[in-house]
Amino acid sequence: MSSAPTTPAEPIRLGVPDLSLVVLVGSTGSGKSTFAARHFLPTETISSDFCRGLVSDDANDQSASKDAFDVLYYILGKRLAAGRLTVVDATNVEPEARKQLVRVAREHDVLPVAIVLDVPEDVCARRNATRPDRAALPRRVIQRHQRELRRSLGHLEREGFRRTHVLRGVAQVESAEVVRERRFNDLRHLSGPFDIVGDVHGCRSELESLLTRLGYALVRDEAGRPVDATHPEGRTAVFVGDLVDRGPDSPGVLRLVMGMVAAGHALCVPGNHENKLGRFLSGRQVKATHGLAETIEQLEREAGRDPAFRERVRDFVASLVSHYVLDGGRLVVCHAGLPEKYHGRTSGRVRSHALYGDTTGETDEFGLPVRYPWAEDYRGRAAVVYGHTPTRSATWLNNTICLDTGAVFGGKLTALRWPERELVDVPAEQVWYEPARPLVTEAPGGADGRPLDLADVTGRRVVETRHLGRVAVREENAAAALEVMSRFAVDPRQVVYLPPTMAPCATSKEEGYLEHPAEAFAAYREAGVRQVVCEEKHMGSRAVVLVCRDADVAAERFGTADGVPGTVYTRTGRPFFDAPETARRLLERLAARVDAAGLWERLETDWLLLDAELMPWSLKATGLLRDQYAAVGAASRVVFPHALAALESAAARGVDVAGLLDRQRERAGDAAAFTEAYGRYCWPAGGGEGGLDGVRLAPFQILAAEARSLATLPHDEQLALIDRLVDQDAAGDGPGEAGGLLVRTRRLFVDTEDETSVAAGTRWWLDLTAAGGEGMVVKPLQAAARGADGRLLQPGVKCRGREYLRVVYGPEYTRPANLDRLRIRHLGHKRSLALREYALGLEALDRLAAGEPLWRVHEAVFAVLALESEPVDPRL
Repeated sequence: MSSAPTTPAEPIRLGVPDLSLVVLVGSTGSGKSTFAARHFLPTETISSDFCRGLVSDDANDQSASKDAFDVLYYILGKRLAAGRLTVVDATNVEPEARKQLVRVAREHDVLPVAIVLDVPEDVCARRNATRPDRAALPRRVIQRHQRELRRSLGHLEREGFRRTHVLRGVAQVESAEVVRERRFNDLRHLSGPFDIVGDVHGCRSELESLLTRLGYALVRDEAGRPVDATHPEGRTAVFVGDLVDRGPDSPGVLRLVMGMVAAGHALCVPGNHENKLGRFLSGRQVKATHGLAETIEQLEREAGRDPAFRERVRDFVASLVSHYVLDGGRLVVCHAGLPEKYHGRTSGRVRSHALYGDTTGETDEFGLPVRYPWAEDYRGRAAVVYGHTPTRSATWLNNTICLDTGAVFGGKLTALRWPERELVDVPAEQVWYEPARPLVTEAPGGADGRPLDLADVTGRRVVETRHLGRVAVREENAAAALEVMSRFAVDPRQVVYLPPTMAPCATSKEEGYLEHPAEAFAAYREAGVRQVVCEEKHMGSRAVVLVCRDADVAAERFGTADGVPGTVYTRTGRPFFDAPETARRLLERLAARVDAAGLWERLETDWLLLDAELMPWSLKATGLLRDQYAAVGAASRVVFPHALAALESAAARGVDVAGLLDRQRERAGDAAAFTEAYGRYCWPAGGGEGGLDGVRLAPFQILAAEARSLATLPHDEQLALIDRLVDQDAAGDGPGEAGGLLVRTRRLFVDTEDETSVAAGTRWWLDLTAAGGEGMVVKPLQAAARGADGRLLQPGVKCRGREYLRVVYGPEYTRPANLDRLRIRHLGHKRSLALREYALGLEALDRLAAGEPLWRVHEAVFAVLALESEPVDPRL
């Protein structure tokens, strides 16, 4: 317990952790509310009187105290759970009242702090007499509070208060100054860069090798022993604990790490082995097992050369903090892992989890505890880097990574560069200690864990995007998406992106046209976009293609099976091909073309994610063609010849049917044009098991590569890369592949402020559609373009040809009356949907590139699929 200074005039500094529960203790009239108002924000203080007023409209109604404190505890719990310092303004002179508050503080792993206002009885009585609501308060109430306070002063620390400040008399209360202190584990102001080193376990030589490989220069003492290490770029090493035990030179490891920490070149958190060593060095009884005996022996030998070394080790171990929160809260380093609710918290429970982790209560066949796979459920924004559980290799799971790769067991010593997220390791020089069980492949919850959880996607969701802010997903839309994703989609590890829907250009005013390039060019010109690219729109089915250098890369990086080097899926995440063999052959050929084009090396990746069209349309839309389009065509071929023959016969007999005959001839012509329109996009494809005869793939954008999102690359650069790929796909270079697999996307660049350029773009579209093309997509040359007002623009608008729109709107849509009716199109919702889905797609790719966990990537991917269930005219 800290006592106040004897000189009242001297300022009294009251240290209060910046995340704590501050309990004001004092009798009524001691000035607690005034003290709280002077030193804390109004939102930080919860008053029992205020809570009484909330539940009874009378702050002095003592009969409402039970309900009032229920409200107080509820608010207190919510604030502490949110990590907010909170002050309880109540008398708190009775032990039972304080016991409840200490319990709540422990539940939320924050430090309880007591500030006692020990003010004389006469002062309290005089103050109460001046308050209309307290004037009639009996003196015995104040006297009872004073007696309770006197009995409490010697017991506050035993009750659980980690700090106690006692202010005696009015002068000390008025001269007090509350100083907020940063928690020892709060190093958010340190941004690195860091090199986080896994469990060393006495492997000094391997540690020296790793630090050297990381670029550190070792500093040695006169005996040649390393006592420090500095990095020329100012990087800081961070050790995850378990420096000692089992290995050949624990004192050497301690000397080096202690020197680096003392010089400010490193940080260190304790491991369970340091904790046990510290208890031994403090004279407590511990069992010298799990390598501690070897460390004790090594320290005894060291004591002969340096008698003070043991004491320095004891003080160093005692000074270690359970975990650190670094880099603005984006990084947490501890020994055994830490759930998000414990980040930055301070309690015995937090320290225990940081040192030892959690277990299931079971033991394995080797008699060792089974670790609880906490990382499976981790959903925190901070990356948690830890050790403790030896594994063969360090792998990310839900933004957590275990760096204990068993150096002392003959594995390797691993470090993580932060923020680069690069792994660097050195092999063990030998097996220094035989493990009690073989090293597991991954940390608990790894490959066999649950990277996704139902709670990640159910209910109303709000996704934060970098390009469009918050995007909301309604609960009913999420339910519809869950049905598709859970029953029909490919492995979620492979569905890392879904393409957005695309809005059409504004309705044309040109006679005979529903869509025309003039509106597309004008819209971008008005938005301040001068350079656009017109890309040929292929009449196929949208496909996302994940292609890997080989099947091994695909299996390791994305979990593909059956030796397929990637996956091909539809815009709703379903497998594009029913036969895996077809997908395998297409992906193998595409991977070979990527290799031949030199894109693996140029983009420094082993995989690419492509946005493309797969043709023919009939390859995926056979059912739609047969049931909807072909049925109309077949009916017209059956009906119109007979109807026209009958009308012509009647006309020959002199019956006046000329008007009707002309209309039916027009209808027959429209029906024939309709059949011809969809027929252009259908041809035989496949041919045998896994055949690619007639199959065409038209990639138009490279979305992502390893650690990079390429979706914002300007479209001219995008198309140049894809042209290199298509150029490698020579016609007839494989059995059954005559004509080539890859198709070039024709394009034209247009200056929206140049009338000649705009006219050329319009002519290009007219020629393209007259030759049977579907139309074009007009995109700002710079992807993710923003208008003059700073808002994200449509990534592209489609401008479909007159004849292709027959397939969409029906054979007779070009009739003037029909066109007039169809010109009334409500495009607002479609445009909003397209923009939201585009922003979500970019967000998914950014998260993928940043190495964020799968659930974070899928939060955005799933939202795209959910928005697809919003009601919108499917013809737009």
